[in-house]
Amino acid sequence: MWRTSLQVRVIGMILVASAVVMIILAYALVSVLTQRLVDQKISIGDQEIERARIAVEQQINATGSANSVQVRINSARASLTQLTAEGGESHATYEPVIVVENSSGEITTSPEGYRIPDSLRASVANDQVVYQFTTIDQPGGSNYRALVVGTPTMADIPDLQLYLVMSMENEESTMALMRGLLSAAGVVVVVLLVGIAWLAIQQVITPIRSASRIAQRLAAGHLRERMVVDGEDEMGRLAASFNDMADKLSKQITQLEEYGDLQRQFTSDVSHELRTPLTTVRMAADLIADDADNLEPHTRRASQLMIRELDRFEELLADLLEISRHDAGVADLQSSNMDIRSCIESAMQQTEHLAKELDVEIIANVPDTPVNVQADSRRIERVLRNLLANAIDHSEGNPVTIDIGHTETAIAVAVTDSGVGLKEGQEELVFNRFWRADASRKRHSGGTGLGLAIAREDAVLHGGTLDATGIPGVGSRFRLIIPREPGAPFGDEPLPLVVPHAPEVIDEESEEPQS
Repeated sequence: MWRTSLQVRVIGMILVASAVVMIILAYALVSVLTQRLVDQKISIGDQEIERARIAVEQQINATGSANSVQVRINSARASLTQLTAEGGESHATYEPVIVVENSSGEITTSPEGYRIPDSLRASVANDQVVYQFTTIDQPGGSNYRALVVGTPTMADIPDLQLYLVMSMENEESTMALMRGLLSAAGVVVVVLLVGIAWLAIQQVITPIRSASRIAQRLAAGHLRERMVVDGEDEMGRLAASFNDMADKLSKQITQLEEYGDLQRQFTSDVSHELRTPLTTVRMAADLIADDADNLEPHTRRASQLMIRELDRFEELLADLLEISRHDAGVADLQSSNMDIRSCIESAMQQTEHLAKELDVEIIANVPDTPVNVQADSRRIERVLRNLLANAIDHSEGNPVTIDIGHTETAIAVAVTDSGVGLKEGQEELVFNRFWRADASRKRHSGGTGLGLAIAREDAVLHGGTLDATGIPGVGSRFRLIIPREPGAPFGDEPLPLVVPHAPEVIDEESEEPQS
């Protein structure tokens, strides 16, 4: 569908582009909002840590040194917790943690057992106010993300450090809500964009599909098909232009069909009408030929030339009538069960005089067992006769080979010569009517120029094929393939369409022969 549907490609590209834009936009918004929340949290932490430090120092100094360190820091933390609970000037909720490192290296904390990251304590020990985002492990096994702000103090307890643990759960909930809203908004926007794009493309695709469908109908012969002109916009003008083009094409096609019918009718009528005067001329020529011994030499020569041309004229008329029947679609197929070898033998007998005249040997590779096929023997014999005469005429005195191949569904006969061959592009031209590769070359067989064209029509009438190949100066090969049952499909080719004695081609890089 991606290759065959413009609508799918456009909607797909819009979907991908809009999704990428929404992802980038959502990422940017989340990043900005996250940074704002973090900056706000750090700012609040900087404000709270200073007030908490003063409160802790005052409470520590007020308890006196008679009490133990644990009691004094617990008392300071309790007062700070009470101060936070009462509100006052505090703008945030936090959990205070007081840490004292004794001279022996032992660490006393309030609340007891609370663990502050070593890197953070080391930075605070250097008289720095620092903060760090970390994961706090609670006694119940749960944990949460928090901002820990630490500061040294000037209390009378040496190395006393104060930390405020500010939970980030509210901020994380806000960000989760924001991500959910942005995801939902992104999906809605993408769906809306795709829907809008689909509606917009429909306005363009529908006329194009209509034009494509009507063009196919026109190509199939339905010349009255037209597009519906709806409106005066670009699509309406396209439909009007298409209909105008269809009208002109229909007129041209109708004229060409009428001209072709007239041409075929003219050829058929002329061929029929010429038979009567030709018969009269033939009778007169035969009377003259019967008294050839009493004629002057130049008159006798003229009589011989007239009879030879009359023979060629009759052959041309017969070919014209046959090709006109094919053109009119009235050529009939009188098929019967026959042995293809008999057609080859008959074709060889009919071209034997030409082969002797040009001193050409015909080699027939015919199997000993019958090769039966359901076909019109007259037409198959005519095809093979034309192929043989053409091969002998162009063999330059070299042998002509006939090969038979057959499968369960088809039979092939190939006629190969070692003569002038065919140039590139002439493989199809040889089947055109009255086409000659070299107009100045003498045609020994005296053909009419319609033989190969009629031969191909006969092959197609059987449901088969007739094709050719060749190499200049090496030779050419014509191959006839017909199904065993007229019109039945056939699979593999019984014989390859290659000149068997073609020279090997040397690859310049590998210097190895390639057939």
